[in-house]
Amino acid sequence: MAGCVMHGTTVLAIKKNGKVVMAGDGQVTMGDTVVKHQAKKVRKMYHNRILTGFAGSTADALTLFEKLEGRLEQYSGNLKRAAVELSKDWRMDRALRRLEALLIAADREDCFILSGTGDVIEPDDGLAAVGSGAPYALAAARALSLHTDLPIRQIAEEAMNIAASICIYTNREFTLEEL
Repeated sequence: MAGCVMHGTTVLAIKKNGKVVMAGDGQVTMGDTVVKHQAKKVRKMYHNRILTGFAGSTADALTLFEKLEGRLEQYSGNLKRAAVELSKDWRMDRALRRLEALLIAADREDCFILSGTGDVIEPDDGLAAVGSGAPYALAAARALSLHTDLPIRQIAEEAMNIAASICIYTNREFTLEEL
């Protein structure tokens, strides 16, 4: 699926009490057509200590995953340092600047949204989301997190289900990873 634009991507990360869960839907769209239902947009990195997810062009996201993995190796798994350095590269390198994707990277201590404009955003509440259904998933996760005692994996799953019920570009074929 190299080069496919994932308009329907929804990826959600929840970091709370030393645990982190990341969920991504599986829908891949080209224009207004669904071309894949079970894409894996969430994965573990750096000795299974870091979760990453993406929204945007598949090929661009895979390139960024590769770059982030290299930075994680270079900085011995220090996510904050790797994220800042990747963001600098992304902003300054002519080829990387053209990449159209957003990343979420999280470990038990940190959670970041990375963008091609050089942003490294650390959410205040440990909740982050990217993609078409991100506002819905984020709002649902925030409400469930504040007003229930559900485990974070269940919060992520319920929030993604809510996003899928609202966003036509988000399906219910989730990949969930946790640390």
